[in-house]
Amino acid sequence: MGRNTIDLRIKRQDGPDAPIRWEEFSLPYRPRMNVISALMELRRRPVTVGGATTTPVAWEANCLEEVCGACSMIINGKVRQACSSLVDQLEQPIVLEPMTKFPLVRDLVVDRQRMFEALKRVRAWVPIDGTYDLGPGPRLAPGTQAVAYNLSRCMTCGCCLEVCPQLTPTSPFIGAAAISQVRLFNMHPTGGMHARERLEALMGEGGLADCGNAQNCVHACPKEIPLTESIAEMGRQVTVHAVRRLLGG
Repeated sequence: MGRNTIDLRIKRQDGPDAPIRWEEFSLPYRPRMNVISALMELRRRPVTVGGATTTPVAWEANCLEEVCGACSMIINGKVRQACSSLVDQLEQPIVLEPMTKFPLVRDLVVDRQRMFEALKRVRAWVPIDGTYDLGPGPRLAPGTQAVAYNLSRCMTCGCCLEVCPQLTPTSPFIGAAAISQVRLFNMHPTGGMHARERLEALMGEGGLADCGNAQNCVHACPKEIPLTESIAEMGRQVTVHAVRRLLGG
């Protein structure tokens, strides 16, 4: 790395069926840049180190403060958020690749639809239409609030799925994020009314039984959500539900 430059090596692909190519770029260095700001600079002048003008690199971003999960990509071999990946803390050249567990759209953009379909499958919401006043609702113990808040920080970024060995582009496994969201909504005073439906979903194909307990997910989560604790807790709830169902309860 030159003292005044940022060196990037980016995996490019114009579409899911297009050939893969690697392109290298060198940008002027500025203090406190993140990967997103480097990509924004590159978009203004998409010229390779060889002097060839190329197409702007496709990537996604939204909040720029590690809340939306849109800018997930593989940076120097590790899946993470581009907005919180600071250039000063990265070895150069900075190698950027798209996530591999989701269908590619173009360059660094992937389709995370499978995560949202998993949330639909486990009914990861509280089914209230908002047309009438429910009142203040029951109080939650501070400990329960703390656990629920931590679980609610999930931004559906896909990092946990990217590192999961049980999840492939063709496997039905729903992944740790959706399992953890079942825990969140089952502990909600109103959401708990539909806990059985969520547990039934976890007992189906691609559900909790498909987890291989690799525990990669909890280390990859940028929000440090206790995903393995959620998986263990949902295993307990599923077991209790299965016994009750067997006994006709």
